Amino acid sequence: MSITNDIKYKFSTLNIAEKIIAVNVVIFILNALLVFFLQLSSDSISRWFELPKSFFGFLMQPWSIVTYAFLHAGLMHLLLNMLMLYFSARIFLNLFSKTYFLNVYFLGAISGGALFLLSYNVFPVFSRVDSPLIGASAAVMAILIFICTYLPNQEVRVIFFNLKLWYIGAAFVLLDLVQIPISNSGGHIAHLGGSLLGFVYAKKLQEGTDIGAWFAKLLSSIKNMFNKEKKSPLKTVHKQKQTSASKSKASKNEHQKQIDAILDKISKSGYDSLSKEEKDFLFKAGKE
Repeated sequence: MSITNDIKYKFSTLNIAEKIIAVNVVIFILNALLVFFLQLSSDSISRWFELPKSFFGFLMQPWSIVTYAFLHAGLMHLLLNMLMLYFSARIFLNLFSKTYFLNVYFLGAISGGALFLLSYNVFPVFSRVDSPLIGASAAVMAILIFICTYLPNQEVRVIFFNLKLWYIGAAFVLLDLVQIPISNSGGHIAHLGGSLLGFVYAKKLQEGTDIGAWFAKLLSSIKNMFNKEKKSPLKTVHKQKQTSASKSKASKNEHQKQIDAILDKISKSGYDSLSKEEKDFLFKAGKE
């Protein structure tokens, strides 16, 4: 097996959060190496992907509302974001599919970027500040606050103490609020945008509404553009495919009903109320 194939295989075995972490790390390393070997200025590459402060700058590079979340200012910035993402994702993916994860993650990044743009173009205090936005923090906060909202009374071990998730979520939001006037205002505002998305998404999902369904369809459409298969001229094969697809859809619906029933039980009685079989079922579902 070639090195390339070996890397592809190992990448394919990662869960969706680990894949996002890997992409962030690779981008960070590549950017640093290119800047060093080509003797470029530190922002010569990142400026094309960071989120500008001005609306006009954003209109010139609209992709930056997403790409800014894959750039980091330094090693510690990257490390802290990826560690928080890793631990938050472990809880998230034990309960929800990768589709929900991608919805919350990317919509969190977009919401954080949108609140940053709005704040820096509305409030006079930022009129003389010209600092773009980079970092995955808004997306990571969306994941964290989502689980803190959906499972507020679930306890997790933090160093020597057991803390309820809602305590942790509230602490992070409060820290962002009090630090806005002190330093990195744009970053903390973006965090709050991601947190708001995570909170609203979880609350609506508890009510039975998936506010990210449209985004999942968009991602699916983009994926299908790169995975087009030739249609078979045989009608019998086409009918078989339809039958197979119908069975697969029915199976997925039943699978999702089981997940929803377990999540309802967690919401009412906590994670510890689950049986071993239910916990194993959730764990396997999170790996799919």
